Amino acid sequence: MDRTEAFEAHRPRLTRLAYRMLGSVAEAEDAVQDAWLRWQGAGDDVADPEAWLVRVTSRLCVDRLRAAKARRRAYKGPWLPEPLIEEPAVDPVERAEDVSVAFLLALERLTPLERAVFLLHDVFDEDYAAVAETLGRSEAAVRQLASRARIHVRAARPRFSVSEEEVSRLAMAFMAAAVKGDFAALNALLAEDAVMISDGGGKRKAALRPLIGREDILRLLQGLAWREPESWESLEIRPARVNGYPGAILVSEDGPATVAFEPGPDGRLRGIYMVRNPEKLGHLR
Repeated sequence: MDRTEAFEAHRPRLTRLAYRMLGSVAEAEDAVQDAWLRWQGAGDDVADPEAWLVRVTSRLCVDRLRAAKARRRAYKGPWLPEPLIEEPAVDPVERAEDVSVAFLLALERLTPLERAVFLLHDVFDEDYAAVAETLGRSEAAVRQLASRARIHVRAARPRFSVSEEEVSRLAMAFMAAAVKGDFAALNALLAEDAVMISDGGGKRKAALRPLIGREDILRLLQGLAWREPESWESLEIRPARVNGYPGAILVSEDGPATVAFEPGPDGRLRGIYMVRNPEKLGHLR
């Protein structure tokens, strides 16, 4: 296997790792491209190409996360990861909850090193010794970082099982009720403690704070239906799998958006995540 073939064989894994680290499709692709450039300059004595590439990609992502801190603090309104539109996972280490918006937001609370350790060990099944070598830390330090990270992300992992068919039904029922302005149906579909987050990044209209609770969400939707009824009538809805959950690509006169729906334990929706920032939607086709 030549150098290019070796890299391409591992590119999907590197891209998945980089996306979870960075929460951005474009930045993940850039990080993997940087890893490719370094791979081109590596010597011929690399014994384990996959381990070498994972190590380099992880370090590149940690550096990018550290550099992004100031940008994240200055971000206008709630921040959401770039939407990931993909086919159902086939890799055994690829689980839908590991790309869910709730999970990626939980990762945002971690330091760059905590995030790298957690993802490498708990999501991509690297042993502690390999993670320690990758990040240039002792194995004891890595175990400590992993323990702290798990405390932060534990709440984001689903503690219930909902079939994909049921979540798809809830998602499509929500979109249909929103377009029709059927607020009684919307009320029935939302969990009482549901959360809706919309990310416009200051580039397009979006709520400047998370909407907490069913009543808060319904008030916003009612206000939009009253102020901009024509935007609902002309909305094009393309069902899609967004961040591991059923969702949709929404196309309106002012451009595309994505929405992902997270189910709750009571057969209702507990999370609605909408990305409207055009800078995060350039990868959509």
